[in-house]
Amino acid sequence: MSRWSNFHYLKFHKPFEVLCQFSPSPPKLTLKNFITVPGIYPAGRLDYRSEGLLLTDDSVAQHRLTSPQYQHPKTYLVQVEGLVSDSALQAIQQMDSISGQPISPVAAEFIPDPGLSHRLPPVRDYHPTCWLRITLHEGKKHQVRRITAAAGYPTLRLVRFSIGSITIEGLEPGQWRNLSTGEVKRLYQELRIPVQE
Repeated sequence: MSRWSNFHYLKFHKPFEVLCQFSPSPPKLTLKNFITVPGIYPAGRLDYRSEGLLLTDDSVAQHRLTSPQYQHPKTYLVQVEGLVSDSALQAIQQMDSISGQPISPVAAEFIPDPGLSHRLPPVRDYHPTCWLRITLHEGKKHQVRRITAAAGYPTLRLVRFSIGSITIEGLEPGQWRNLSTGEVKRLYQELRIPVQE
């Protein structure tokens, strides 16, 4: 029997202004408003104003997904206020600390508008703005927002697009689906978790 047959894995596109928890917190929405599957826990947190999520109830995978020790890549689509210059983009990639706290270097690049679903409520009418793709290998609190702010470009919208090979493609905000056996097996390989067939 495969190790992952004992666990329930799903991916969820967390909407804006949803708390990343299953316990109720009226009047705010939580994951429980969207997902009724029992016994699952978020693998990695997103703040109230961020979007996108992978869920699992496997404590081993959960630890390896969130611990900086395992250097698992997490990619974000980031809309920032202002037009980021080439030199500012380079500074973002070379940033090694925020407020005196060491951070690992990130990968960052310009991207066209990714055509995401409209956010409710929408991003306020800032002009001009641009989009970046930023990949981290650690997950310090508000790291992406703090990096762009330190470079002089406040984050307006933040969407976690992928964790390793698992993405939110095909999911609208508020939607979820079970991961396939192939997706879970690939995730285990990426996390270097032994698999028992």
